[in-house]
Amino acid sequence: MNFSLQSIYNWYRDLLRNPKYRWWVVAGSVVYLVSPIDISPDIFPIVGWIDDGIVISLLIAEVAQIAKDKLQESNVRAAKATENPEDATVDVNAVQVD
Repeated sequence: MNFSLQSIYNWYRDLLRNPKYRWWVVAGSVVYLVSPIDISPDIFPIVGWIDDGIVISLLIAEVAQIAKDKLQESNVRAAKATENPEDATVDVNAVQVD
């Protein structure tokens, strides 16, 4: 079996980018961080914090990348709407004033 840290990272990243499993992975990561059961227990001062640091940094980096991609996507959509205003629709709740 070919085992590498890169393959684990790719697996974790791909699960986070899949909308079906995203919240399960985030919840599992948070549970892992607060759980006393770790790969290396937190009883050992520095070594015990390394795995938690890796998980939290991967989680933050990937969630930030997903948010950045969504923001760029919405900016592109907004730019396309301003280029061709005939295609843009605006919802207005109008009230008649007597």
